[in-house]
This record gives sequence, structure tokens and C-alpha cells, in this order.
Amino acid sequence: MSDKKKKGRTGEQEVVDLVKCPNCLSKLILLPESFPMYDVQCSRCLFRAQVKTVHSKPKASIFGAGWRILEKVLKAGCLMPQLMVNFKWSSRNGGLNQEIRFYPFIAKGNIQKYKLSAKARRANYWMFKYVKLDKIPYLPLYQQHDPLRTNE
Repeated sequence: MSDKKKKGRTGEQEVVDLVKCPNCLSKLILLPESFPMYDVQCSRCLFRAQVKTVHSKPKASIFGAGWRILEKVLKAGCLMPQLMVNFKWSSRNGGLNQEIRFYPFIAKGNIQKYKLSAKARRANYWMFKYVKLDKIPYLPLYQQHDPLRTNE
């Protein structure tokens, strides 16, 4: 498993450990690795979400995933998966900060298709990113802003 996948899986596990289902407040569980479109689901109701871990302050644009599967889902008339973003960053004094945001509705205008370069490991592969996240509603599910909490 690549470092990128390990970090992503660690971020997904953090979401499961730190937040409850936004729908019924039950426990979230991880879906199997490489499950299409979703990373977590509720242990009780039908809630499912995509999880992205971003090692920066909350920002308007983050990387998504492969375009092909998303394109098929959208062509079938399905909505974009609900999104949870696990933002993690260090402050100037070394304090660790974390904020998990839930975006219940991602419109087509909030995704942007792009192609990896010819020199990338997955040369010319079509991907997408989430854009304009600062313009759409979200619910903060977890916040930890602690200047004394440092990386050990």
C-alpha cells in the first residue's frame, strides 16, 4: 500500500473514531478498501460518504479521485456522494489543528475534471477535484484547535 493510501486510510479511520453519523448519530464504519465511491457508512441507517484527508487548513479546492467511475455515476442520474473532509494542519507554534467538515450536497459545479501529465505515474489518467468548497454549505462535525497539542 502506498504512503498516500496509508494516509488516506488513517484519515478515514480518524473520521470513524471521532464523529457519529450525521443522520442518526450512530457509529460510522469503514467500507472495504477500494469500495467504489464511498469510504464510510453508518452502522444503523443508509448513510454513506466519501472521505478525503487534507493536510492543510480548510481550503476551497481539494483533490478528488478517478474521473471514470464518477462520470458513470453522474450519467446514471445519481447525485455526487456526500463528502466528509478531514482537514489537519500545524500552527506556527507547532500546535496541531483538525477540523472534519460534512458537505451534504456537492453540485456538478463543484467538481472539475483534469488530466494527469504524461510524466505522472498514472500518465494521462483523468481525475477530478472538488472546487469552490468555500461557497457551499457544510456542517462542522469535529474541531480541535489546540496550540498545546503537538506532534510527538
